[in-house]
Amino acid sequence: MKWLLMGFVLFVSSVTLAMVDGHKYTFDDPYEADRFRQLAEELRCPKCQNQNIADSDAPIATDMRDLVYEMINEGQSNHEIVDFLIARYGDFVTYTPPFRLSTFLLWFGPFLLFVFGVVLIIGIRRNQTLPRQAGLSDDEREKLHAILEKAKQS
Repeated sequence: MKWLLMGFVLFVSSVTLAMVDGHKYTFDDPYEADRFRQLAEELRCPKCQNQNIADSDAPIATDMRDLVYEMINEGQSNHEIVDFLIARYGDFVTYTPPFRLSTFLLWFGPFLLFVFGVVLIIGIRRNQTLPRQAGLSDDEREKLHAILEKAKQS
C-alpha cells in the first residue's frame, strides 16, 4: 500500500505541470514534461549570459521557453529543438558548443594553457642554478694566507 501511494504521488506531481517563472506549460505525458524541464535547464539565455532559460526573467528566455513548449507538442526531438535554437540564436545558447575549427581554443585552450605552464615552470627550474663560487687563483690564495697570518699575529 505504501509503495502504491508513493508511486501515485510521484506520478501526479510530475505529469501535469512544468512551472517555469510563473508560466504554466501543461503536458499530457510526464516524459514530455521532463524533456521540457531538461531542455529549459540545458539552454542558455542569450541575454543573461550564464543563466539558463528556466531561471531567466528576460523576455527572450520566455520566448525560447514558448518555442521549446510548442516544438515538444509538435513532436520534435530534443536534437531537432536544440539545432533549431542554435540556428536561430547561435552556438551560445548551449553550454556545450559543437567542436569546430572555430571552437578549437574553447575546447582545448585550458589544456594547452596548462601544458604551457608546466613546461614554463620546468624550464625555469632547470635554468635556476646555484651561483657558482669563484675559485681563488694562486696569487689570491697567497694574499689571503698572508692576511690571515697577520691577523693571527696581532
